[in-house]
Amino acid sequence: MNRIAKILTFAAVAILAWCPQHARGQAPAAQQPPPMPMQKMEEMHHHHGDIPLVTPQVPRMGRSQENPRGKLISLEDLEKMAFEKNPTLLQAKAEIAAAKARQLQSGLPPNPTVGYAGDEIRGGAFGGGEQGAFVSQSLVTGGKLAQNRKIFTQDVRIAEMESREQELRVTNAVRIAYYRVLSAQEMLDSKKDLVGISSEAVKTARQLRNIGQADESEVLQAEVEQQKLQMDVMLQENMLRQEWRALAAVVGNPSLETGTLAGYLDRNLPEVDEDKAIEILLRDSPSVAIAQAGVERANAVLTRARREPIPDLEFRAGLSQDNEFIDPPNRRAAGLIGFAEVGVQLPIFNRNQGSIAAAQSDIQRAQAETKRVELTLRERSAGVMGMYRNSRIMVDLYATQLLPRAQKSYELLVNKYGLMTASYPQVLKVQQTLFQLHDGYISALEELWVNAITLQGLLLTDGLEPPARPGEIDLPVREINLPMQSSEMPGGRQP
Repeated sequence: MNRIAKILTFAAVAILAWCPQHARGQAPAAQQPPPMPMQKMEEMHHHHGDIPLVTPQVPRMGRSQENPRGKLISLEDLEKMAFEKNPTLLQAKAEIAAAKARQLQSGLPPNPTVGYAGDEIRGGAFGGGEQGAFVSQSLVTGGKLAQNRKIFTQDVRIAEMESREQELRVTNAVRIAYYRVLSAQEMLDSKKDLVGISSEAVKTARQLRNIGQADESEVLQAEVEQQKLQMDVMLQENMLRQEWRALAAVVGNPSLETGTLAGYLDRNLPEVDEDKAIEILLRDSPSVAIAQAGVERANAVLTRARREPIPDLEFRAGLSQDNEFIDPPNRRAAGLIGFAEVGVQLPIFNRNQGSIAAAQSDIQRAQAETKRVELTLRERSAGVMGMYRNSRIMVDLYATQLLPRAQKSYELLVNKYGLMTASYPQVLKVQQTLFQLHDGYISALEELWVNAITLQGLLLTDGLEPPARPGEIDLPVREINLPMQSSEMPGGRQP
């Protein structure tokens, strides 16, 4: 026991010699907490300093409609306005009326001629001569008037097709303009969110500089990024105003005030089947129907040209007073006499052979025009279909891969920040990436809608292009207006 007591006494003396502060009532060095790492201090500052705790903020569509400026404007409102105010629809209706009037005029017979006739007129005591009135009338033969009506009947049909085509063109133009404005509206909200994120990054960089965890270059870099995003907001505001002006022009109401559109880019997305779209385009396109009507019109012109050599009858009849004396001693005049004439023009030299040959050539041209229209539609639809497929791929990847992964990464980092295992600048950087991807998603959705409307609308997209006049067979395809391509890059819209 004495030996054990000596050992314990020696150990106590050694401990007191090693930890003199313990003798003064202080905690030994081994029991003090270790120095906190610099990153841990930064995170503690984020949680307990001026920077608030993070609540995840993710992008979403339709926020402009939650607090709209004035009345929300729907696509149906715009279409109704366009059908009331777009001048090209009035032009199309006027062209139908004009074609019907020309059809009526083409079948009317020539008017009779009424006139004065005199022969061997002389005065003096002897008198004499003939004076009277006549009526002449041309009688059109060979059914030429009926053939005229057939030609202009085709013009009426073409004018009606042009009117239906114009309605499609206006409808598609309004829808495309609507989705462009809706996209610009969503893009502006997203870019304002990016400015908010960058402002928070600048604030954080300045706070880190104040505690020695960031230098001036990092603050300047954050400020430059903020200013760039603020510039993007201003440019996007200009883009939105530009798209509104284009929309107002298409609906025929230049005084339409800038407001807020109702609708969602990411709902009820259009689906286009490539083979079926081409089949419908070649079957239902007004351009094809107009070209085929051009062939029928050319055939009617040929039939009319072949009837032209059939001579018309010319009738002329009248009454005149013959003052020649038939009984000179008694000075008795011949009195009232009548006359009649019938004549035809003999088609000896001019059998309308030149016009017949020209009409035959016009038929060949019209038939070739039909084929050309079909090939042109195939060619142009191929380009639009390619753009649609690209936008479809981008929309699907954004919706199913990029955005969900970016959002998950952001939410995980927010959780790590809450556990003080991630820094606030890291959270802001990942959030910024998420909203930038949202910009790209908006651009891809816009292109998807524009290209789908173009394909489903039979490639007719210019609502201010005037309807063609009947007989202008070159115009049906020349008037197919493809949509302007957006100026932004696939990764995101750059105004």
